[in-house]
Order: sequence, then C-alpha cells, then structure tokens
Amino acid sequence: MGCSDYSINGGSFNTGWTPEDIPDNPDNPDDPVTPTPTGKTKRAPLYWSVYEYGRKAEIAGTDCNMPLETWQKNIDWVADNLLPYGYNMICTDGFMTMSGDDNAGHTYMTSYANIPLTQLVEMCKAKGLSLGIYDNPLWVHGSLDTPIEGTKYKVRSLLYDPSKDHVKNPNATGDLFTWIVPSHRGAKEYIDGFFKYYKSIGVGFIRMDFMCLFEDGIFGSGGDVVGRGYGSAEYKLALQYIKEAATKYDVFTSIVMPNMKNHGENETQYCDMTRIVADTFEGGWDHCSNRYRGGISLDQWPSTNNQFDGFIYWSDITGKGKIIADGDFTLIHSFDTDDECRTSISLQLMAGGPIAVADQYNTVGDRVKFYQNEEMLALNADGFIGKPLATDYKDGNSQIWWGKMPNGDVVVALFNREDRTISRGVELSQLGISGTMKCRDLWTHTDEGEVSKVSASLPAHGCKVVRLSKPE
Repeated sequence: MGCSDYSINGGSFNTGWTPEDIPDNPDNPDDPVTPTPTGKTKRAPLYWSVYEYGRKAEIAGTDCNMPLETWQKNIDWVADNLLPYGYNMICTDGFMTMSGDDNAGHTYMTSYANIPLTQLVEMCKAKGLSLGIYDNPLWVHGSLDTPIEGTKYKVRSLLYDPSKDHVKNPNATGDLFTWIVPSHRGAKEYIDGFFKYYKSIGVGFIRMDFMCLFEDGIFGSGGDVVGRGYGSAEYKLALQYIKEAATKYDVFTSIVMPNMKNHGENETQYCDMTRIVADTFEGGWDHCSNRYRGGISLDQWPSTNNQFDGFIYWSDITGKGKIIADGDFTLIHSFDTDDECRTSISLQLMAGGPIAVADQYNTVGDRVKFYQNEEMLALNADGFIGKPLATDYKDGNSQIWWGKMPNGDVVVALFNREDRTISRGVELSQLGISGTMKCRDLWTHTDEGEVSKVSASLPAHGCKVVRLSKPE
C-alpha cells in the first residue's frame, strides 16, 4: 500500500497507508470488560523517531519512505550518540508505507517503508536498541477475509455496519482509516492478537494515532468532519481492550491525538502515555511556547497548541503511577538559541515527559550535546515528575516548576517564556523547606553553595535548573 495524504485547513497529514473499501454485515453485540487501571509506574521513554525524515519528504512532495542505508546511518548515530545516555529505542511514525502480508495469517502490519519489520527489529537489536511501532490496533492492514484467531469470525465482520452501528456522523462518506468497531464480536480477540503479534517480533512500544477521528470523526477546532465518529462508548471499550492486551503482553501504550474528554477520563485510566499538545510540525520555539499561546480547547483535539501550555494545563493528571504527558517530538536544531534548547529539554524532563529525538544524523549539527546532559537525564532515570507552582498560564508562577527526587533532593526550574529578560525566584519556604539547601546548577554543572532562595535573571526563552540537597 502506498502513502496517502489528507489535507485539513492547509496542513498535510500523511496516513501512511491507503484504506480498503468498507464492506457490510458485521456483528454488534454488547461485550463490555471491567476497567483495569495501570497500577504500576512506568518511566517516560527516551527514544528517536523517523518523524523529521517523513515530514520533510511530505512537504517536498517526494517519496516518504526512508531508504535502508539512511535507516542504518540514523541507527548507527543513535547508538553512538544517544544510547549511552539512555535513549534506547528507534520508533516509526506515519508518512511511510505501512503494509500487511496477506500470507501472514493475520491483518497486522508486517512492513514499514517497504522494509520487513523483523529486519528493522534486527537492525536495531544489533546496535543495542529496540524498535517501537507507530500503528493502531483499530486499523486493518491486510485482507478483510482473514480469520480472527480464536474466533469463528473474519476481519470483515469487525467493520462498520450502517444497519446496526450508531455513529456521530452517519452522513460522512467514509473514514480516513479502515477502523474496526470494538463492540463487534471478535474485536477483543483482534486487539489481543495485535499486541501478541508485536510482542512476538520484539516490539514493546506502540504509538497509536488519530484517536480523535475514531471517537468523533472531527479534526480540530474548525469542526472538519473527516469520518463517521464511533462515539465515546466505543472509544472507551477500545481503550479497555487495549489496556487488557497491553498489560498481558507487557507493551507500553502511547495514545496520540486524543480528545481527552472529561479531562482525560478514559485516557488516564487505560493508557501509559498521552499526547497533550499539537504536532511538532517544524518545531522550534513555536512548538515549545508560542503557537496559539493560552488557547485551551476542552474535549477536543488538540487541547493545547504548544508544550508549555500543554504541560501546565495537564500537570494535574501526571504523577507517580499516573499517566505520562507527551509533548511530542523534539527537533533541537530547529531552535534559534542555546537558551531555547536548554529550555525545551528542561521543560519536558521537569514535567516527567519523554524526550523523543527527531533530529537526524545529518541535521542535528553540534546540538546533540543538549540531549546528553547526564545531570538532567538523571530526572528521567529516577522517574521524576515535577509540577508548576500555578496552573494558570498567565501567572508567572506557572513558569516555576519543582519536585522531589526519590532520595529527597529537590529540583527547581525557573523558566522564561517571554521575549525579554525576566527575573524569577522562589523561596525554599514556599516549597515547604526550612533553612538552607546545597544548590547545584544542572546545566552549568557548578555548585552554588547553600541557599534559602532559588533566583535568576533569565534571558529571553532561557531557564535555570538546580538540584537542592541537604547540607552535610
């Protein structure tokens, strides 16, 4: 199957594959499952994504599929420059051809960018890396006549039936993807088989996209109808099945483009990680802080349009044993200044989010060093999750973040989203700390003695991050 593009409000979104025709006559029983909350703490992943290659090819109108030799160069670069610092995964994304093999006995994806997934797994494994996959257990990649393992049904029976299924947009001409309907008989087994298959080939991370289109069939604040919209009940059931299967096979789940209705009621219960910001696009300070600053949309994707707004607004859903907030990909070479680079990395690590590197071996330049700060990466390694002093983006205290490390140390970050120099500070007493603490700057790697207050004059788009420990 070839690449398939969809344009909304002037933006091009590559689906990575061409949907099949929609057949008739699926079944539609009531088959609920009991919710199973996550129940265990998972660390935000540090990884590399093919995003930049695909995005650039999409804009240029050239072949989105990354050649094998380019894959190898990027894998080698990650292994040499990022793996020693904890970035242990290569992940696929949209853009490139996602195809199944009708002779495989299932309808799950078997090739990406026209390369067998098993080959990509082995290429990564040879360098000490794992492969993460961009795919969705609600999508179909192969023959609709394939039997569903463990059932008497075929994949065709999982698809939309206008005589039985109630959708939000019944007059929609079709869907951008070939979705299965979770309430149909066999859907639970189909989703279970998806995770079983990926685990069997060595994949333990799945990034599941376009969930807003499945739930509502609507894209963005403009209300563009791009699909039927199967409703929140079907979406919740899908997440329940996904959670059950992912837990069974020990696969990390990352939900992308969710509506986060009722303040993420379903996502926070059933997913390991969720996107809380619009796409990276070309990155830079626009994605980090400026894009539609202060624009919050409730119960629809995207809820926020830049990382700062997203991490501030959704800071109340994160924490130990809770869902991880995902700020999407980082293109460190896209920033204008070193201060912006430090702020981008610091914000994501302070919020307990992943760092998903999208720069390539031949685009990152000399800025790989910002991904390699071991004192900052120690936050991720220890499962640190900080919070802002205020959750109103207009309040300057929303640019002061803090939290505790497992050993009792306190990490404080002062940010400056503004275009001018700003002085910020926080008394330790405001954090419930009596007396003084030893202070170490995590970017300059210098000890600053004992302090009772953390303060700094911050350049435009700059930051200061310190680690406080008890005096000896």
